[in-house]
Amino acid sequence: MRLSSLLLAAALATACSAVRADEPAPASAAPPPAAAAPKSTLSLEDIRTFTAVFSLVKQGYVEDVSDQRLMQAAIRGLLADLDPHSEYLDGAQIEELNEDTTGSYAGLGIEVVPMDGVLRVIAPIDDTPAERAGIKAGDTILRIDGKPLSPDDLAGAIDRLRGQPGSEITLSILHEGHSVPVDVTLKREIIRVASVRGRLIEPGYAYLRISQFQAETGNDLRKRLTRLQTENGAPLKGAVLDLRSNPGGLVSAAVDVSDIFLDAGVVVTTRGRIKEAELSFSATPGDQLAGAPLVVLVDNGSASAAEIVAGALKDNHRALLMGRRTFGKGSVQTILPLDAEHAIKLTTARYYTPSGVSIQAQGIVPDIALSDLALTRRDAPPTPMLSERDLRNHLQGVDETIDLPAVEQDEEVQSDYALNEALNVLKGLALQRRPAPAEKKG
Repeated sequence: MRLSSLLLAAALATACSAVRADEPAPASAAPPPAAAAPKSTLSLEDIRTFTAVFSLVKQGYVEDVSDQRLMQAAIRGLLADLDPHSEYLDGAQIEELNEDTTGSYAGLGIEVVPMDGVLRVIAPIDDTPAERAGIKAGDTILRIDGKPLSPDDLAGAIDRLRGQPGSEITLSILHEGHSVPVDVTLKREIIRVASVRGRLIEPGYAYLRISQFQAETGNDLRKRLTRLQTENGAPLKGAVLDLRSNPGGLVSAAVDVSDIFLDAGVVVTTRGRIKEAELSFSATPGDQLAGAPLVVLVDNGSASAAEIVAGALKDNHRALLMGRRTFGKGSVQTILPLDAEHAIKLTTARYYTPSGVSIQAQGIVPDIALSDLALTRRDAPPTPMLSERDLRNHLQGVDETIDLPAVEQDEEVQSDYALNEALNVLKGLALQRRPAPAEKKG
C-alpha cells in the first residue's frame, strides 16, 4: 500500500470521529458543545478496501482525476447513502438553501426528491412555471433536456433545474397514473414565493393558503387574518387552511403557524440519538380565530413542516383534516457548517405529532378522505325550478314580491372540488357552534 493511501486512510478515520463528535441539535445551525466521540468500529479491512478503490480509480480511470474531486465524491456518497435528505453542500447550494427559506430564487418553482434513480415531484409551488405547466405532486422527472438522469448524480440533476432567468429547459415528465411520459418545456424565472395568501370566500368564511414555510410565514399569516377579520366587519365564523402541495420548510415556521390557532398543547416533539435532539414545542395562549371552526386541506404533496401543522391541529382536536394522505416526511435536517464555503445537511431527528406518532413514511390520514376530482360548469344554465309562487291562484305570501339577494360564489370554490367540500363542512361546523336562542321568560 502506498504512503499516500495510508495517509488518506488515517485522515478518513480522524474525520469520521470528528463528525460523530459534532452532531447538531435539530433546531440550531451551530454544532452543540463537543462531546466525547464514540469508539470507532471501523475495521482495518474497511480502510484497506476504501484506499484500494481510491488508488485504482486514481490510476486507471480514463481521465485524470484530482484527489480533491475523489474525496468530494466520497463525502457526497457517504451522505447520499444515508437517506434522501442528507447531503454535502458547497457554497452555491448553501446559497440556494438560504434563497428557499426567504422565498426568492431563479428556477422552476418545483420541490423534488431523489427516488429509485429518478426525481419524484413532492409539489409545485403556486404560480410558478412548474405549476402553470401542469406538473403535480407525484409526477416523475425522467429526463432533462433529452438526457436520462444518472442515478449516481441526482444531486446534479436537481442543480440543473435552476438557472438564469429566461433560459429554457425541457423535462420529460411521467404524470402520476399515466404510462407514457410527455415532454414539457419551461422557462426559468425569478421565483418569488408568496408564502401566505388569503381572502373571504363568503361573508364570515376565510380561505388561507400557505404554499411553503419560510422565516416570516407566521407573521404574514397573523397579518392576513387581522385584515380579513377587519374586512369581514365581525369575528370570522370559520376558516379553511389549505396546505395542499406544500413541500414544507422551516420547523420553526410550522410551530409558529400552529400556535396561531392553538391556546395550549404540544405542537411537535423531536427525538434523535443525542441529547440536543430531544426537543418539545408547545403552543402559547391566544387562538387568533377565537375557537371558530377550522378545516385543513391536505394531499400527497403536503410534506414535512406542512405535516407538523396538520398533525398538531388534528391531535389537539382543533381542526378537521380533509383531503388525501400526506407525503410522510417525518425527519428533521440540520445544517452543520464545516467552513466558510461548505456544510452538511444531516438528518438528526425524527419528529412526532402530539399523540406521540411518527409519520415517517406513513403520512397523516385525513379525518375525511376526498377523491382527486375536479368540478366543471354546466354547458347551459339549469332549468328554473317551479315553486309555490309560480302556481296559478296560489295563496299570497308576505313580502312575496321581494327577491332574496343571490349569494355571490367564489370562482375558485366553484372549480375546486376539495375546497368546495371543505367550505360545506365548515359551514356545518359553524352552525353547530352557534349558540341556541335564549328561552323566553313568561
